[in-house]
This record gives sequence, C-alpha cells and structure tokens, in this order.
Amino acid sequence: MVLQQRGKDLHDFQIQYIKGVGPKRAKLFNRLGIKSVKDALYYLPYRYEDRSSIRKISNISYGSSETVSGKVTSAEVINLPGRNLKIFELVINDGSGLLKARWFNQPFMKKNLRAGDEVLLYGTVKRNSYWGIGFEMDNPEYEIIDDDISSVHMNRIVPVYRVTSGLSVRQVRSVIFNITNTCIKDIIDPVPEEIFKRNALPALTESLYNVHFPDTSANINLLNRGASDFHRRLSFDELFMFELGLAVIKKGSVLEKGTAFKPEGRLLRRLPDLLPFRLTAAQERVFNEIINDMKKPHPMNRLIQGDVGCGKTVIALMAMLVAVECGYQSALMAPTEILAEQHYINIYRLIEDLGLKICLLTGSKKDRPIDRIASGEFDIIAGTHALIQEGVIFKNLGLVVIDEQHRFGVMQRALLRKKALNPDVLVMTATPIPRTLSLTLYGDLDYSIIDEMPPDRRPIKTLLFKSTRKEHIYSIIKEEIKKGRQAYVVYPIIEESEKTDLRSAIVGKNAFEKVFPEFRIGLLHGRMKAQEREQIMASFKQGEIDILVSTTVIEVGVDVPNATLMIIIHAERFGLSQLHQLRGRIGRGTYESYCILIAYEPYGEEARSRLDIMVKSNDGFQIAEEDLNIRGPGEFFGTRQSGMPDLKIANIARDAKLLNVARKEAFALIDKDPELKGLPVLRKSLETFWKGKMELFKTG
Repeated sequence: MVLQQRGKDLHDFQIQYIKGVGPKRAKLFNRLGIKSVKDALYYLPYRYEDRSSIRKISNISYGSSETVSGKVTSAEVINLPGRNLKIFELVINDGSGLLKARWFNQPFMKKNLRAGDEVLLYGTVKRNSYWGIGFEMDNPEYEIIDDDISSVHMNRIVPVYRVTSGLSVRQVRSVIFNITNTCIKDIIDPVPEEIFKRNALPALTESLYNVHFPDTSANINLLNRGASDFHRRLSFDELFMFELGLAVIKKGSVLEKGTAFKPEGRLLRRLPDLLPFRLTAAQERVFNEIINDMKKPHPMNRLIQGDVGCGKTVIALMAMLVAVECGYQSALMAPTEILAEQHYINIYRLIEDLGLKICLLTGSKKDRPIDRIASGEFDIIAGTHALIQEGVIFKNLGLVVIDEQHRFGVMQRALLRKKALNPDVLVMTATPIPRTLSLTLYGDLDYSIIDEMPPDRRPIKTLLFKSTRKEHIYSIIKEEIKKGRQAYVVYPIIEESEKTDLRSAIVGKNAFEKVFPEFRIGLLHGRMKAQEREQIMASFKQGEIDILVSTTVIEVGVDVPNATLMIIIHAERFGLSQLHQLRGRIGRGTYESYCILIAYEPYGEEARSRLDIMVKSNDGFQIAEEDLNIRGPGEFFGTRQSGMPDLKIANIARDAKLLNVARKEAFALIDKDPELKGLPVLRKSLETFWKGKMELFKTG
C-alpha cells in the first residue's frame, strides 16, 4: 500500500497530526504500535458488535452474548470478608429492567464509571448469583455514552479495538473513522489489478474502509472470524508480500553462481560399512535429491524435514562427505551446545576411520581452533551460533548444514552463508511442520521429507497419569530398570522458586534418590558446564546411570537406544511440539518404550487437548497440524522467526487456501519480472514490508 498526500508519502505522516490526537495522545497510540496513518489503517478491530439493534434488558436471555445500554443507578466496590478480593459492581436501568455488571479485583473502575452515566455493556448474560433471578454480566466490555451519539458509535455494526490505559475504545474508533474518511482516497494499490480481480478480491480502498466500518448488512460472524471478503483481501496482500519476498530470495539464489560438486563417491562407498543400519528408501530418495542439487552450478537451498528418529543426520553427513571429497569444508550449526556436542561425538566416531578431521566450536569452549579452521586443517566444523561470529574464517566452506532450523532464522542463515562464496545450504528440522506453514517459513527453500522410520522402530506407548498416582509410576520405573533398561525424568525448571509452584529437577533428583536408593541417578541441566554435561550424557549412554533427571536440554539430538522410559513432570506446562520431541528421545532401540505424562491439576482445556493428542498419536505431522489449530501460527514455534516479517492480519491456519493462491501469484510474477522493474510501486511496498529483514534486490 502506498499513501500520498500533496506529494508527501503518508507512510511518514505521523498520527499526532490527525484531528483528535495531538502530541500527548500520540504517545498512547504509539503504545499500540500506531505511529503513522498507515499503522492506524492496518490496526484492525479484534471484534465487532451489532449495535444496530441494542436489546432491551427485559428481552435478553441467559447464556447469550448481548449488547445493552442504560443509566448507571449504582456503582460500588464490595470487599468480600475473609478473602482478598474486591468486586466493582454496577447496576444499570434501561426502563425495561435492571442488569448488574461485576468486575473482579478492579476497584479503580469506580473512577471510570459513576451513578448517572449512560453506558453500553457487551457480555454474556448470567443469572443473578445472589437472588437467583434477574440478569448479570461478569467482566463485560463497556463504553460510556456521551453527548456524541453519532453513527460512528451507535446504530451500526461497531468495530471494537484493543486499547491501552488512558485511551478508550471510543477515542480510537473516532480517530480511525476520521482517517478512513480523509486518507483512504490517497491510497495507491500496489498489487496489480489483474491479480486481485483474477482471484475475486475487492479493491484495497474498499477493503480498508469495510474492515473498520462495515455496512449494517454485513455478516457479523464472518467479520468476527476475520473471514469477510474485505479481511481476505488484506490477508492476501500480506501473504502475497511475504511470498513475493521469498520468491525474490529463491530466484536470486538460482541466478547466483555456486559450486558444482563432482564427487567420485570414494568416501560414500566406505560409509555403509561404518553404519550399524541400512538406509531406508526415504533416506535414499532424499539423498538423491540433495546430490542432484549439489551437482548443479548454483547454490543448493534445501530443507530436510522428518520426524524424530527418522535419520536426518546421517543424510546430512553423507552430503558433507560429498563436499569434503571435492576439497571443501562443511559446517554444521546447531541451536544448543548439547546438540552441537552430540553431533560432534557421533560424526567423529564415523569419520575417524575415513581419515577425516572434525572440530567443535561453541561459545563456552575455551579451546577455540579458529586458526586451524582458517588453515583448512578440519574437514567438518560442528558448532553453535559461534560459527557466525566475527573472526571465524573458513578456508573453503562449500556446504552449510543447519539443524533445527526454526531455532534460527533467515538472517542467521544468511550470515553463515556470507562466510563463503555462495556455499550450498542444507537445513533440517525434527519439528514436524504442517505443509501450509512450511510454505511460509521455508518458502525460499526446496523441500524434502523423510516420511519413513527405520524398520526396527516400535511405536511408543504414551500414558497420562494424574500427579496423585506416584506409587504406580514408581512401580513402572522399577520394573523397566530391573529389565536392564534406563529412564529419563524431565522437569520444566532447574530449581524451586517462590515465583512458581512447578516441581524442579534438583529437588526431583533428591526425591528419586530416596525412593530408589538401589539405582544410580544422574542430573543434567543447562547451567552445567559443557564438559560436565558431556560426561553425564556419556555415562548415561554407557549404562552407568539408571535414571537421568533432566530439564529440556535433552529435547533434541540425544540418542540412547537402551533408554525406554520417558517421564515428563508437569506435562500440562509443555507445548505439543516439545512433548513430541522429548518423547522422541526413547524408542530408538528395539525394546518396547513408554512415555508417561504426569499432569498437575488444575489445568485448562488447551492443555487437556495437547495431552489427549499425545496419548492418541505418534505421528509428528498429525501432532503438528493439531498444534497449529490449538495455538495458532503466531505461537507455533514459541519463538518468532528471526529475520522474518510478522504476519499481523493473515492467519496461516484459517487462510491456508489463500496462502497457496498468494504463493502461486507471487512466484509467477517473479518468474516474469525478477526485480519488479515494471512495477515500481509494488517493489517499493515489498521493500517496506521486508525492511531490515533481507537484502531482496542486489541491483538497482
């Protein structure tokens, strides 16, 4: 979107100059992220109220969500005896009946609402809790009706915005109404007309006006779901800009010159003799896709996605051997030190017999072999984000492998690529990602899925227990360890804290030592030094520890085939993806394995849904789809993608079909005009959307 007024770009037109704002109120708008006219136009209502027919109190019914208005007859703060609880109670009268509204622990509202005020309330109608008759609302939305009874606030479908202290919904609505009526005419639509018409989408100006101030005939259910035609147009624009940027990045990498690897297969032919297993058909298919990429004269950018335990790392190692055989170094970057260490140990054992050298580079490692990396002494360098720090120089980096890609981001990947002249890039993740979301997050990459598990892997049985069933859980642990197996016990925190009631790993270890004095119990957590963690994991892997009490540092990369029991304390506090990753630490051998989820009540419906899904399914992709539905795309990864523009309007779960349309249109457009030279307005909008995130255009 481009806004212009008297030759000035209204992207830069500050909110304080809009009628009804000014410098003081502008600071409050800034808290909401509204600094310019553009910000205000794209600050969408979070819901809508149909005030075209405000109900009489006498006509409302229990359990329904209603909008009522009336005069405040009383407004008092009530202190409940014996409880540290204050309730602000309000009674309104509209001439047909009375309604009581209550707000809990918000006594300050007495300053906002007084007897005699005309107010509008929106909330769920309940039966009066004291008398058993009459109407009541708990924590309703409210608005004071002043002398201004214009059609902006009443007698229509009214937008409701999120606000901040000192700024009312009514004030925000008035300012945005003013902006839509004075500035929308100055908008130049950056999306080519044939694209939005081809997809039956309304014009941008029409869409912006109607998402804020819809006609009374509009479908309020579609509005509240963000699924009206006008919402869809704005969502499309956002997805289109997102995919357009990814298309430019991908097209740019295709046009770049890279290394065309020409391996003879000398090292690869020796690898099967060193592996304790045969590759699955899926592993062989994915490796063929990789080797075909590596032979091409432009940089590979490929994602390997596969469930925990499917064998991604060995495929990455095979790609690294191709690079090494052709005279190039390979770098493997992992998100945590413990995972980088695990990769280092596993790869070291395999390549030692091939006469190759690997080193480890992490932030805490004192012995930093930077000079030896620069001299080319090491063939493979495993490490954390320390690999992209200034001062780390490679002699001839040909391949970059990035593990658990969602922990990093586009920018970090770009920094590692800058360490060499357009190296091949292979990223891999054990976090199953729904297809729709992967198109958004990894749209600049080619995509390979290892969709087959090794034939000797048995499905893990997952059981859910309440925290009160300790004795039964203890008996399961005892039985497994007496068979010669080992167990993980995972806690959410390292030590107890006054700020939380969560059980901790340190206290848990002490408790398990008292319950099982005959067993060897170890402790592992992120505050330990890298060498200490490595020693503990080595002891566990060698069978010298029976029960390993840990935090989530074992979430990825740890491989102990003899461990058959995973116990997760406070399972209700973990996300689905994390629970699935932790479960993936067991079942890596030929023995029957069990994951026990211990939940502490009370917990909400969302937590209950997560736990039920874990019990029902071992399929990481099904779990990922459910996780996306429960949490929504904004929270899917727990941390934001570093280097990715935020999606503020579009919802990947809701707008999956729209995403596919936007992707198709964006990639087709970049195929025709890679640098958008024929569409300067769109190019400017694209650079604004991706501002500071990625260097999209290298010329011009």
